[in-house]
Amino acid sequence: MINLNKYEVWFITGSQHLYGAEALQQVNEDAREISIHLDQSNLIPVRVVFKPVLTTPEAIYSLCQVANSQENCIGLIAWMHTFSPAKMWIGGLKILHKPLLHLHTQFNRDIPWNRIDMDFMNLHQSAHGGREFGFINTRLHRRRKVVTGYWKDKYVLERINIWSRAAAAWTDAQQLKIARLGDNMRQVAVTEGDKVAAQMQFGYSVNGYGMGDLVAHVNGQAEAEVNHLLAEYDDSYQMQKELQAGGTKRKSLREAAKIELGLKSFLEEGGFGAFTDTFENLHGLEQLPGIGVQRLMAAGYGFGAEGDWKTAALVRAMKVMGQGMEGGNSFMEDYTYHFQPGNNQVLGAHMLEICASLAEGRPSCEIHPLGIGGKADPVRLVFSASAGKSLNASVVDLGSHFRLLVNEVKAIEPDQNLPKLPVARVLWKPYPDLNTAATAWILAGGAHHTCFSQNLSYEYLEDFAEMANIELVTIDEQTELRRFRQELRWNELYYGRGR
Repeated sequence: MINLNKYEVWFITGSQHLYGAEALQQVNEDAREISIHLDQSNLIPVRVVFKPVLTTPEAIYSLCQVANSQENCIGLIAWMHTFSPAKMWIGGLKILHKPLLHLHTQFNRDIPWNRIDMDFMNLHQSAHGGREFGFINTRLHRRRKVVTGYWKDKYVLERINIWSRAAAAWTDAQQLKIARLGDNMRQVAVTEGDKVAAQMQFGYSVNGYGMGDLVAHVNGQAEAEVNHLLAEYDDSYQMQKELQAGGTKRKSLREAAKIELGLKSFLEEGGFGAFTDTFENLHGLEQLPGIGVQRLMAAGYGFGAEGDWKTAALVRAMKVMGQGMEGGNSFMEDYTYHFQPGNNQVLGAHMLEICASLAEGRPSCEIHPLGIGGKADPVRLVFSASAGKSLNASVVDLGSHFRLLVNEVKAIEPDQNLPKLPVARVLWKPYPDLNTAATAWILAGGAHHTCFSQNLSYEYLEDFAEMANIELVTIDEQTELRRFRQELRWNELYYGRGR
């Protein structure tokens, strides 16, 4: 469902006619070599497309116009080989709508000590040419990423990788359609928000649909398709005895398969990339969607429970960023705490809907009572998530602006088994510690729903927030509550100016 190979970033190089035709030809050749190296790097998941050297305001403006209109172009990587007078860039940068990365590098890694002369110095002026370009971007208040280093170094390639994945997620968001099946969970505040403001800020649209729209797709599934999916379940998961062929609950598994197929059909027909549901609106469904939601998330769809469209959009964005990487991204909720002195932990879970991309080993397909929703017992995948460095992220609507809140955590293996917990779950230790992390999260107005990521770092979300022009707040090993409160107050002055 998510294909990063269709995207491309354009490698553009700045110079000027002052240096003569021979020098400009060398600039062009050097730029082409760098762009080919980036394009062939297995660290960068999108195409890197070379564009001829830019030497006039007209050429820069024209390229930015074309980049804006090219659907597959998700951003520009700009390099100043020589000194490129920044006034030439004003017109183009003012109209550019695509993400920008300023690569502050130079063609040669080392100073050629024994042969360096003024000809070499005039040609290789990235050190101060990049400062000229940086100034005009800052003067224009242009949001961009700046990466400094030698273009062959892994550090530089990894920064470009992260930015390109964030740019892909940003591009995806511009056309993203989110289906809200039913409304918000009643009386809940944080999952609500201004959908018009969100579309203006992020690009995605959120529209509501009745359960009847989904139920028509569920009831229209052919028996052959249902049987095929049942066989896939049998092959993919450890199957609870009652759900196996001939088992006493096999009928419930069949109904779950119909719901999954109906959901998929509904989403594909409407061109949706994310969706929500709520257990308070299940009219026409025999059970709350469980395994179907889990598997659709694993296929790349964003999801938010209880009508939480902001989290659904964030899950989708983080799945785009993490496409093809080891580990997963999933809808999540902090569920309960372990306040053992010196060993504080958080158990993350939800009623049913944790993505199987997080699973350690083969999930178990099980059926258990839910206790809420007033429907038949739902089928779900049960597993524990893999241990390792992770993070939780949440987008909240503060009325004046949107805030992206990130908490870096360490997922751990439980000290004991959880034999009676019939849901997928993750156990983690938040940084810097549970007391500080939870207090900071609450002070920042963070939601109880998040996207939990095993494969993304803070930098991915930092780049995405820059592209979206929203506030980003992080809780990590260095967080101190006194400074954190000050940061929130300072941010209110900058971002809280009203929409």
